[in-house]
Amino acid sequence: MKPLVDCRNDPAWLSKAVAMMHADGYVAVSGVLDEAMLERVRDAMYRAQKQIVADVGQDRLQRAGELGVLRIVAKYDQVFLDLLALPQIVAVIDATVSETAILHLQNGFILPSFKPGEAPSVFQNRYHMDFPRVLNGYLMSINVMLAIDEFRADNGATLIIPGSHQKSRPPDFAKADELMVPATCPQGSMLVFDSTLYHAAGPNTSGADRLAINHQFTRSYVKQQIDYVRALGDDVVLRQPQRTQQLLGWYTRVVTSLDEYYQPPDKRLYRSGQG
Repeated sequence: MKPLVDCRNDPAWLSKAVAMMHADGYVAVSGVLDEAMLERVRDAMYRAQKQIVADVGQDRLQRAGELGVLRIVAKYDQVFLDLLALPQIVAVIDATVSETAILHLQNGFILPSFKPGEAPSVFQNRYHMDFPRVLNGYLMSINVMLAIDEFRADNGATLIIPGSHQKSRPPDFAKADELMVPATCPQGSMLVFDSTLYHAAGPNTSGADRLAINHQFTRSYVKQQIDYVRALGDDVVLRQPQRTQQLLGWYTRVVTSLDEYYQPPDKRLYRSGQG
């Protein structure tokens, strides 16, 4: 993968990464997660997967037509909330969708391996935008996908169509095999892309699961896919750093009573400057 910067050894990594994302639609930043954090996340993902099956039921999950997706993983382990405080992620958010951005979604992916041609056809492995609205080049949303395993062509690295972002017309999908590239990157990297970039999950034929955590961050006035404040509860949210509270949507809540509406500025559910 050509657009790759190392945040450990390059003091200009952020400006380079943002420029590459604007130009090509995506960039990989290596050196974000160390071995200890990778092991914590890996263990937590498999525990969360078991608990989600117990909470929701295998039949309902299969009917949803998803492949290895883990939703609201932060409900099951603090480590997923810790990821939201990673300085590299926060720096990218602030430099793109602003300091008042919020978390649209945080999904774990445990992508299973199949023999070539045997993977089920689901939404994930068809080319799509995660933010299917092009607003005259205005950046409304970015994705930050953490590579818990190395992203390789044989284990389902995300397939992307470079330069397909911020376009009012989709690319010619009949030529997708010629246009696309697998977003290969080292374990512990973050793959950052404009959410209007066309991409798809690649086929995993490696014989082992491929793990990743996908985040989507939007401008603060875009409704979240999950109401994380309600899903996690006030007590959990208030134990997080203030910046994480902001990302979870603590300062973009909607009032439900006159009492909540008529509060002094420092007590309001929706703070000024959330643009």
